[in-house]
Amino acid sequence: MICLSKVRQLRKLFLGGLNVTRSTLFSIDVKHALLVDPEQSKHSNITVKGWVRSVRTHKESAFFHINDGSSISNLQVIVPLTKVPRNATFGSCIEAVGSLVTSLLPLQQPVELMADKVTVIGECNFRDYPFKAKKKHSLDYIRQYPHLRLRTLTFGALMRIRSAATRAIHEYFQREGFCLVHTPILTSNDCEGAGEVFKVEPIEKIQGTLKTDEKERNEEGAANFFGVPTFLTVSGQLHLEVASGAFSKVYTFGPTFRAENSRTRHHLSEFYMIEAEISFTETLEDIIKYIEGMLKFTSEEILNTCSSDVQFFVKNSSDFKHLEILENFVTKTFLRMSYTEAIEILTQNANNFENKVSWGIDLHKEHEQYLVRYCDNLPVFVTDYPLDVKPFYAKMNVNNKTVAAVDLLAPVVGEICGGSLREDCLDILIRRLDQEVPKDNLNWYLDLRRFGSVPHGGFGIGFERYLQVLLGIQNIKDAIIFPRSPNSCRL
Repeated sequence: MICLSKVRQLRKLFLGGLNVTRSTLFSIDVKHALLVDPEQSKHSNITVKGWVRSVRTHKESAFFHINDGSSISNLQVIVPLTKVPRNATFGSCIEAVGSLVTSLLPLQQPVELMADKVTVIGECNFRDYPFKAKKKHSLDYIRQYPHLRLRTLTFGALMRIRSAATRAIHEYFQREGFCLVHTPILTSNDCEGAGEVFKVEPIEKIQGTLKTDEKERNEEGAANFFGVPTFLTVSGQLHLEVASGAFSKVYTFGPTFRAENSRTRHHLSEFYMIEAEISFTETLEDIIKYIEGMLKFTSEEILNTCSSDVQFFVKNSSDFKHLEILENFVTKTFLRMSYTEAIEILTQNANNFENKVSWGIDLHKEHEQYLVRYCDNLPVFVTDYPLDVKPFYAKMNVNNKTVAAVDLLAPVVGEICGGSLREDCLDILIRRLDQEVPKDNLNWYLDLRRFGSVPHGGFGIGFERYLQVLLGIQNIKDAIIFPRSPNSCRL
């Protein structure tokens, strides 16, 4: 149970209004320790725990820089040499008890801990430890140690940014009246219709030891644990459309999976998607409004709460000039162009591309990135794609050649978001299903159009791709903590 008086004391401590006596012991994290003002009151018997980022000795003292993941900044701990444990080395985890005092170098850090006692919680063999003190390691090198890379400043910053972004995304949708839906990870549908799905089967079946009760299973379901072929989801969209038949605004945020056999820096086999569906809408502008609003709100929140992390990550892992792109992403209105206008722009420079440019093609990454550069590195919405390049559920426009679909193209990665109005005409939807995917598996989806259907639309944003845009990350495997890709599923 949390003692209310203790909470009030801690609040006073951080505000500089409490004199801490020798009999009082407070354990605080590095982030809050750095916020304490020693000039306002006495702060003794403070306990801080963290991992040693660097250690040096000078005359009769040792100087430890420790970090516990709560801040990009380290707390300097000064300890008499006579009280330094022999196993307090770089990479080890220590507990330090002492007094917070004003730093002699306030421009570098506001406070430091004058420790009376240091205890080693976890030892570290610094000779074998893959990361070395005061050495900058490349992202390619760090990627080899997924179980340890969160201890680097770079991926510590990424973790805090991902956390802040997640919180802001949920806050935006809740503010806008959306209802959160936990869409399933296991599904019998391939939402994208591309066949790039992971099939889920019991280990016993894979090993050939599964026993099935033929009396209780029909012929079709006998070979499947769930009675039908089951896959890891590639999107929560179809399930969100179910929810949008009862709630006017719904969203989900969770993992999705794609069995695309690509080993490039652009693809992951497991990634997170932000998806939303809006009922009672008949215009793409409504969809675009929510896409731009959510991205700007989230980016502003990250800059407000994690500005030091963002600056550190960009400075050390990408190009510092990317901060200008980030500023434009937050402050300037996203541009608009139709697919036809995009093709006209690309056709004027067709000789610059490896892939052919003509009306009717699905845009390649090189085309998307060129369009972003053409727009002065501002995000640009491309609308009204040809019928054949978008999925069956995209609503057909009145010209019967294009659909009411939109992609958002952004710096670094190209497409980060796709959306559309959903086809609400049952007859058109049936015709398109007959042409693209087996209709028998989606009779329930047709029922959504038969029973109380309303005009609706939605979108999906790749979370890792968004982080690439935000931070200038060139390799998507550096935008997620535990990357999964072909021939790579460590841990």
